[in-house]
Amino acid sequence: MANTVLREISQGVCTLTLNRPEKLNALNFEMLNELRQNLASALDDSDVGAIVLQGAGNAFCSGDDLDEFDEQTSSESKALELIECIQDIARQLVLGEKVTICTVHGWAVGSGLRLAVNCDLAVFGEYTRCVFPEFSLGFFPTGGVTALLPRTIGHVQTKEAMLLGETFGANDALKMGIAWKVVSRSIVHETAQEAARQIAALPQQAVADFKRVSNQINLADFEQMLSLEKASALRAMLDPNTRRRVSESQSR
Repeated sequence: MANTVLREISQGVCTLTLNRPEKLNALNFEMLNELRQNLASALDDSDVGAIVLQGAGNAFCSGDDLDEFDEQTSSESKALELIECIQDIARQLVLGEKVTICTVHGWAVGSGLRLAVNCDLAVFGEYTRCVFPEFSLGFFPTGGVTALLPRTIGHVQTKEAMLLGETFGANDALKMGIAWKVVSRSIVHETAQEAARQIAALPQQAVADFKRVSNQINLADFEQMLSLEKASALRAMLDPNTRRRVSESQSR
């Protein structure tokens, strides 16, 4: 069976590729767990100075794999295991001492878009489309976005993006502060790699200290927010109305 996350290290950069292109890299537990394991390995590797996260095929990530929703919610323990895996990845990307860069192309939906928000920098292809559909399906977003997104785009725009769930483009993401750069689709990966190599060449202790101090100043409540999100996300996943909404969305 093919790995759902591919790992490559070159010139101090660890590139992690979401590898379910036939599903537009929809996130299931297998992929999330592999991503968590690969991030742990990269963060522990002294030869890695920066991490790039990207998606194979025509999209970065189409969000949660709703085809596996029934299995994911077959018990409270399974739902909790999924939520905790998502939160572990958020900790690794946000609080880890190595700079993370996300390359976003095609679509970035829900939990996929949240991965981009979790990274330190995000390079978007010019025709990328983004949306937070969580509330329309009955989900509660986790991964620390209740702390990160308002501080990135503001409280009002966060409420607009989350509650109205309207699709927006790469240039909108740039204006909002979610995207660092918007470039041609043909050079989105090259742009991220170039920046990652430049960062990997910096004195790594100084970079690690910069992330740590910045997080202590700006995200001192991150763990508290994850705890609050966990309870709400679990309640939403196990709500029968969420199951109904997910089923209706798949039958359209």
